[in-house]
Amino acid sequence: MSRFFNTFVRTVAAALWVLLAVSVNAADVDVDPKLEAVRAKISGMFDAIQPENVNPSPLDGWYLIQKGPIVAYVSEDGRYLLQGDLIDLDNSVNLTEQSRAETRRVLLKSLDDEDAILFSPAEPKYTVTVFTDVDCTYCRKLHNEIDEYMGQGIAIRYVLYPRNGPASRAWSTSEDILCSRDRNGALTAAKLDREFQTSKCDASMLTQHYTLGQDVGLSGTPAIVFEDGKMVQGYMTPAALGARLAQDGQGQ
Repeated sequence: MSRFFNTFVRTVAAALWVLLAVSVNAADVDVDPKLEAVRAKISGMFDAIQPENVNPSPLDGWYLIQKGPIVAYVSEDGRYLLQGDLIDLDNSVNLTEQSRAETRRVLLKSLDDEDAILFSPAEPKYTVTVFTDVDCTYCRKLHNEIDEYMGQGIAIRYVLYPRNGPASRAWSTSEDILCSRDRNGALTAAKLDREFQTSKCDASMLTQHYTLGQDVGLSGTPAIVFEDGKMVQGYMTPAALGARLAQDGQGQ
């Protein structure tokens, strides 16, 4: 259990559940005493979990714990904790992945285009966010085909994610990219192992990029996140990505 909740602590993210603002008196609200008791127990046991992180789930007799991309379920008596994906077999839907996708959607919606490195056609049909490491082989392959992605009508928002962390060479290179006046050109040059012009600046945005990658639950790079929060781990050809986006009904 400690390993599970340590993961929670490392992946603190924006809460999925957003309460609608309504003008009602507290006395008029129906309160589920079992839910309130479980919220009190879980939040009392684990500092990383707030009461609002525990909510009803699609599974009778269980409540949902959601903290960033990490999802778990707790029995309504507060005794048992279950970590894993909940599948609706009748509808062939992964309900847990739907929760993760919604969290990613909210997180990436908070990222402004000017805080990413944007490559976009004149009239984009689709926009995806790509987490990239400047030294990653398949990240370089993806970027080498950037014109083909844009030819598919796909705008790519790059978020820098040096996989080996702050002590790595990729981290230093990523800071230099963010401090360049021409971030697009600098990113392209870095992926070709070429020099580029940069300057001294506050590169704290890189820490924000790296934290965002952790919060969305990356396991490697490249990682492609659609506007609805669905995530593809790994490289996709321009044609395959365009077809997937069209099939999923993504788009402007």
